[in-house]
Amino acid sequence: MPSYKYIFEHAPARPAAGDVPSAGPVYKGISSKEDLSSPAATLYEIFQNSVKEYAARPCLGVRKKQADGTVGPFEFETYAEVGKRVENVASALAHVGLVAQGRVGVYGPNAPEWMIAMQACNRMSLYCVPLYDSLGENAVEYIVTHSESTVVFASAAKVPTLVKSLDAIKDKVTTIVIWGDVDGKAVQAVTDKGVTSYSFEAFQELGAANPSPAVPPKAEDICTIMYTSGTTGEPKGVLLTHDAVVKTTVSLLAFCKFAGVKWTSEDKFLSYLPLAHIFDRSSEEMILGVGGAIGYWQGDILKLADDIGALQPTLFAGVPRVFDRIYKRAIEQVQASFVKNMLFGYASARKLSFMQNGRKQAEASPFFDRLVFSKFKARLGGNVKMIVSGGAPLAPYVEEFLRVAMCAQVVQGYGLTETCAGSFIAVPDDMSQQATVGPPMPMVEFRLESVPEMGYDALDEAQPRGEVLVRTPQLFSGYYKEEGKTKEVLEADGWFHTGDIGLITPEGALKIIDRKKNIFKLSQGEYVAVEKLEATYKKNPLVEQVWVYGNSFKSTLIAVVVPVQSGLEAYAKTAGIAFSSFAELCGKPEVVKYVLEQLTTTGKADKLKGFEIVKGLHLDPELFTVENDLVTPTFKLKRNILQKKYQPVIDALYSKMDA
Repeated sequence: MPSYKYIFEHAPARPAAGDVPSAGPVYKGISSKEDLSSPAATLYEIFQNSVKEYAARPCLGVRKKQADGTVGPFEFETYAEVGKRVENVASALAHVGLVAQGRVGVYGPNAPEWMIAMQACNRMSLYCVPLYDSLGENAVEYIVTHSESTVVFASAAKVPTLVKSLDAIKDKVTTIVIWGDVDGKAVQAVTDKGVTSYSFEAFQELGAANPSPAVPPKAEDICTIMYTSGTTGEPKGVLLTHDAVVKTTVSLLAFCKFAGVKWTSEDKFLSYLPLAHIFDRSSEEMILGVGGAIGYWQGDILKLADDIGALQPTLFAGVPRVFDRIYKRAIEQVQASFVKNMLFGYASARKLSFMQNGRKQAEASPFFDRLVFSKFKARLGGNVKMIVSGGAPLAPYVEEFLRVAMCAQVVQGYGLTETCAGSFIAVPDDMSQQATVGPPMPMVEFRLESVPEMGYDALDEAQPRGEVLVRTPQLFSGYYKEEGKTKEVLEADGWFHTGDIGLITPEGALKIIDRKKNIFKLSQGEYVAVEKLEATYKKNPLVEQVWVYGNSFKSTLIAVVVPVQSGLEAYAKTAGIAFSSFAELCGKPEVVKYVLEQLTTTGKADKLKGFEIVKGLHLDPELFTVENDLVTPTFKLKRNILQKKYQPVIDALYSKMDA
């Protein structure tokens, strides 16, 4: 096997037995080199320790609206103040009847109230259940019903949506607690459904008047049921224990120490990625554990840059879509000036060259850091020590720009809700890690398992490739009420099948290259179940065959459609479009536009989400057949072959949409 730079241990390969695919060696993370001990066993203990140790330090902050409609600087409550609010909310939860292992939904954008509700759940051994509607129209009522949540915290903006679900869930939900500027009509609508409602402030007062002692959880207790799509059908409830999330925070701190970054109570984090997802939650739990400050954004992507400047965070986490915007705006401004463009190009090439030759980014070009790149660094507030990208792969050119221009350590990470987010992370200041997700995190073991039907061999000594299997104490405990689905992905000896195909680079980094099933993420982190979409679009009478394509570097989908010849020709005659052949008709822009509009109508009628609607289209007069090797004998699409055939078309469509 090659010599892997960052993987310190590996075990012999598991022998293939019967029909079991062959698996490669077991690789372990950097745990043998770092201190992985924790002073706390649960998230409740971590927060309580911080309340005591950092009582007077800033904890949670927001920017309050001024009389003229603008917002002021971040204003923070201290750890002691937040701790008291958590205690009161926890007592109120006990007063309205919740006991250990009760379920509490939280529905709304990131806010201090979100975090306080979650910490109150931790204090009383309750399960926090994030609610969000991006999983489908009826996801809120499904999650509330499936999780058996009886109390829901909701932002004022989400109450109208919640009210629509109350007919289906009012026999389950007894109490709704609302934060923000509450609309009286919305509150009355809740009351009319027979559900008790409180403002967040009134709920705190209820708890203050009826204090209740903590019900401390044990490490093995569930702290959250976090619902995720990932497949067709209903969302799955991922069960995560206190131990799993605590070990994730410990692992993150150990990795950062290994990478030369130590987080302290002086650090600040901007909360804008959804707290309903494990990526942001684990990041915020880590910051709270070291006594750092968390500033919550205004909730408007157009104002994100202003929030960044106001907070000046030291840790910045994002998804590719955010970094794509940062890159695009920066490059547009550079290219607007010939001199700036020339200087930036020269400075970037020089610094990149030094970094590729082994220099750390902070030492690669101090002169140009001050002259050129300090302006880009200022876009993230000027104090960022580490930039972390997750959720989907970062485009290589964007990652290169961030590494060079942001004057901070830049890394990509990889993980799933089921692995508590932090499974792999690239090593900063090592350019061989670019375009990879790096080695396994502390406490993480992984192996590749061959996928013969896709041509991936985990035992190929030159370039091992296969499905990524993960084993770690950070792993989920199963899918709630879904034992069968749990067994599909979780082996008896603890190996979790991610469904992602990876390869191991000679330097010991993992690179995700494919998906075992036909599910993938778009650049904003949304899962797309492609076969489900194709089934929808096939309902359109103009569609004979359809192949939907997307990749994790793009935020939109495109499709290749073989139209029904008679239907398309009938439309052309009605619309007065002249043509001499079916092939010519398929190439006419006005015809492509018409079919795309019809697909959009079909998608919306089937209640597809916005990111599932095809935005680019190519019409092909030639059917996908066994003879042209585009389908199997059972008429399943050969996606790899289709991509090879239509790659020029794909590139042209995305280029046109990006223009």
